Amino acid sequence: MTQSRFVRGLLAFCVLLVPLLLNSTSAQSLTRQPDLADAVAGQYFGDVISDSKGSSRNDVALTVAKAGKNRVRVTSDYARLPSVEVVLEKAMDKIVNAGGSTVFLFDAAKNPPKLDVSFHNEVSWSGEKQ
Repeated sequence: MTQSRFVRGLLAFCVLLVPLLLNSTSAQSLTRQPDLADAVAGQYFGDVISDSKGSSRNDVALTVAKAGKNRVRVTSDYARLPSVEVVLEKAMDKIVNAGGSTVFLFDAAKNPPKLDVSFHNEVSWSGEKQ
């Protein structure tokens, strides 16, 4: 008898606790603070300014999309620029790549904001946020 009373009490406790935990999680997701990926995400337009295996090219679009917390995926309409994922960190007033062979430099102080990317240290692109 006492064991079934204990099980019923535990079950009632769980039934009451689960909605509270779910509401707490929902409230946290609604109040998510923007991170570095949110700040740099968007469409950019510029030029390939240096290419170790070819010539420069004007009018090249870049898309920077959030891929996770402080992480973005960079894609382009120009096949020479590979898709890359970049982990971001803040360095003074700039947002930069936290490591790896791709240089990512975002300067929000410029108007419009400026982005420079050197893909695998082979081809470099420079442009502005649209």
